Amino acid sequence: MSALSNSRFLKMNGLGNEITVLDLRGSAHRVSASEARAIAADPRSRFDQLMVLHDPVTPGTDAYMRIYNTDGSESGACGNGTRCVAWAMTTDPIMSRPVEGDLVLETKAGLLPVERVSDTVFTVDMGPPRLAWNEIPLRDPFPDTRTIAVDTTLPDAPELRAPSAVGMGNPHAIFWVENAQAYDLSAIGPVFEHDPAFPERANISFAQVTGPEHISLRVWERGAGATRACGSAACATLVAASRKGLTGRKAVIALPGGDLVIEWRESDDHVLMTGPTELEHEGTFSPSLFTEVA
Repeated sequence: MSALSNSRFLKMNGLGNEITVLDLRGSAHRVSASEARAIAADPRSRFDQLMVLHDPVTPGTDAYMRIYNTDGSESGACGNGTRCVAWAMTTDPIMSRPVEGDLVLETKAGLLPVERVSDTVFTVDMGPPRLAWNEIPLRDPFPDTRTIAVDTTLPDAPELRAPSAVGMGNPHAIFWVENAQAYDLSAIGPVFEHDPAFPERANISFAQVTGPEHISLRVWERGAGATRACGSAACATLVAASRKGLTGRKAVIALPGGDLVIEWRESDDHVLMTGPTELEHEGTFSPSLFTEVA
C-alpha cells in the first residue's frame, strides 16, 4: 500500500491554475512520479501542479516544497501554487501552524518569501530573474536573451517572431504577438516546449502588450499543458517586456483565469507577484488510487 493512502489533501486554485496541496511534514515519504500521475488522474485531486510540503531544510524557513507537474516531472517554481500553500499554512485548521512574520518557503530553485495582503491575497517574492543563457538554461550561448533564435516556422499557424527567454525557477520563452488568442496552444505549445534550444524544456507564452501597464497572456506549461494561469510565466513576461521597453517595471498580467500584478523591483532586482487564492474542497486519497503505482 502507498504511504499516501488516506492522506489528506486540499484542492485549491490560483486564478484557475489547478493546485493540489499535500502536507508531508513529519514524514520521510517523497512522492514518486507515478504517484503524482495517479493523483493527477483522479478528478477529485486533478491538478496542474501538486505542491508537496516537507520539513524545512534551510534554517529560518517554514517548509520545503516539491512541485510536480501532471506528467510527474518536477518543477522549480509555481507562483500560483506558492500562494495556495501560503493560505493553507496560515489558514487551514489542520495544516496551519504558528508563523512569526512572513512565510519563507524553499524549493529547489531557492527561497520564496510570502506576504499576506488580505484573507485570500498574497504577494510572493519570486527572487531575481535569470537572464544569462546558461542560467535559463538555453542550449546556445546567446549574448542577449531579449531575443533568441528559434525556428518559428510552423504550418497552419500565424507568423511568429523570435521570442525572449527568461528563467524564473523554470525556463520561459515569450513570443510577442498581436493577438494572443490567435494561437492554438495544444498544437504549438508542445513543439516549442520540446525544442532542442531548451535543454530542460520550457514554458511557452504568447504575450500581447495592450498598454504600458497591461499584458494579455496565454501559457503552455512544460509538463502540464495549457493552464488558466501561470505565475512564473507572468513574472518572466513582465521582465522580458520591461527589458525590451514594451512596459515599465510593473504591470497587470491578464491570464484566462484572471489578473496578476507583477513588479520587477529595481532596488534588489526581485520580481513580486500578487494575486488571489481559492479553496475548492478537501479530501483524502483512496488506497485504490495507487494500486497500479510501481
